[in-house]
Amino acid sequence: MTTFFFKAMAADGRVRTGSLSGDTEKSVARELRKQGLTPVYVGVSRKKSFSLELPEFGKGRSREVLFFTQEMSTLLNAGVPLDRALSIVSELTERAGFRAIVLDVLRILKGGKPLADSLAAYPRHFSDLYVNMVRAGEASGALGIVFERLADFERSRDELRGFIVSSMMYPALLATVGTGSIFVLLNFVVPRFASVFEESRMKMPLPVQIMLEASRLVQAYWWIGAVALAAGVFAARAYIRTPAGRLWWDATRLRIPLLGDALRKAETARFARAMATLVANSVPLVQSIGIAGAILNNRKISGALESISQGVKRGEGMAAPLRRAAVFPPLAGHLLSVGEETGKLDVMFTRMADIYETDTRAAIRRFTSLFEPLVILVMGLVVGGLVLSMLLAITSINDAGF
Repeated sequence: MTTFFFKAMAADGRVRTGSLSGDTEKSVARELRKQGLTPVYVGVSRKKSFSLELPEFGKGRSREVLFFTQEMSTLLNAGVPLDRALSIVSELTERAGFRAIVLDVLRILKGGKPLADSLAAYPRHFSDLYVNMVRAGEASGALGIVFERLADFERSRDELRGFIVSSMMYPALLATVGTGSIFVLLNFVVPRFASVFEESRMKMPLPVQIMLEASRLVQAYWWIGAVALAAGVFAARAYIRTPAGRLWWDATRLRIPLLGDALRKAETARFARAMATLVANSVPLVQSIGIAGAILNNRKISGALESISQGVKRGEGMAAPLRRAAVFPPLAGHLLSVGEETGKLDVMFTRMADIYETDTRAAIRRFTSLFEPLVILVMGLVVGGLVLSMLLAITSINDAGF
């Protein structure tokens, strides 16, 4: 027997927390239902203040939407009416801003509009994919199942995004610390040696001359370099915001060795996961392609989806146009061919998402396994060169003294 902590809603709408012993989480949930409680959280670890916000799924809007989707799935599948479920979720939401959004969605719903239209009033939080999924769930009467699938989709997407961000943080930190160390050495440490050499008037070895000249340049012009760098970054960002600039940037990223492969697989996984979720809920295929393309980050890949959509409209299916587009890995086309032949396209999209999420993690590991040593090597050579030059300078001074 294991002790499980729980958070549940009573019939009067109050939140009950505590612990129960049981064999599994499901058995504890069944026991709570027998007691007239609606389980919201059951687990072996106590959440901080029994909050259902899960930090590992990201921050900001994605974290709030994931929390909302998970709670709606739990409550609707437990038989709680829709308006009551929204009211409960608003009480459980800790962020005041998102609580106001949930309450406004409830207000619009009570005004006679469907839930999908109510959510569509907040497009920054609820994407087209999300709204269309909810609309399909309302039409089929399976809203609880739809929210469950949406929760799985949001969780998978945020886990992959979190893995990519966390994997790139260490190399970025190495580069930042190394650059800062070089700047401190050239701007504060090396100038002390320069004054010593100027007083001694001795001939300086070539490495020391290079080091001192680099130090003078950094001291005199570092602010010009900083301004130029900031201006360059600003200009690049402004260009990338234009349609032509964004298309060029996205195409360029796909051609970067190792990183481009990881980005392509990540976009393939994101597209496949969205398509699996939409097709499983009977959203028309052409409409599903348009919705899934809207959530992709790479415009080069999302732009190619138009030709795939046209191929579907011509009755060619999806596998053949996807292979012609040549923006997804070859395996994706073969998996969809099997899905079309067996009539299980949603299953194949799910399989494709699983495969490429795993491949994305492997590709990111390969990239970081090469990038981290490269950063360490470059920074080590530069810092080591500076240290050796300073040691050479000290040796030269000692020799001159004798």
